[in-house]
Amino acid sequence: MKETTKRMMEKIGYTFQNPQLLENALTHSSYANEGNRGLKSNERLEFLGDSVLGFITAGYLFSHADGQEGELTRLRASLVCEKALSSYARQLGLGECLLLGKGEQRGGGAERASILADAFEAVIASLYLDGGLNVAETFILPFLKEELSHQRRPQFRDYKTALQEIVQQNPEERLEYELKGESGPDHNKRFTVEVHLNSNVIGTGRGRSKKEAEQLAAREALKLMGYDE
Repeated sequence: MKETTKRMMEKIGYTFQNPQLLENALTHSSYANEGNRGLKSNERLEFLGDSVLGFITAGYLFSHADGQEGELTRLRASLVCEKALSSYARQLGLGECLLLGKGEQRGGGAERASILADAFEAVIASLYLDGGLNVAETFILPFLKEELSHQRRPQFRDYKTALQEIVQQNPEERLEYELKGESGPDHNKRFTVEVHLNSNVIGTGRGRSKKEAEQLAAREALKLMGYDE
């Protein structure tokens, strides 16, 4: 067993029946591709870990968070986005234990958010495969609870841009603005706009122009997500 695997096992607080799973989770493709025989990259584990993480997060929010589907969807996205996952990985000291190729090491790969986030998901998968869903859940929940209780609430001026920056952290999510109606005479129009996350309405705004209504819809969506003005 590699020393890095032992250290990570200690940090996690779980003894693997098959330590090779954890070693695999810590192996970046740059290291595996350098000809280190017997080692595969963590990419397949990352794929599985993403699904396990999403399932556990959804279950936790369903049991512990109020709100309708749209709000829960947004909240889940904020907990499992790359920024959040890389933060969890740094708290765990994951970067210190990653097996990286020489070029990736020199380039600061151990601190790169994308690498850390992917490795964190791979570790989740290794725990799931070795010990089952309960073991993976025990590992994940403290990070989720901490993030929920300490989410920052920044002030925004451009609400649409702020909302877009949050949503684009999860490429599979789709954000759209839809004009729902207009009223009043030409010199004093009022426009109503909804902002949709996938098929869910997460904010509604009314303003003197379409742009103003979109900003107000985004503002309401940000509030729904837990961000104060």
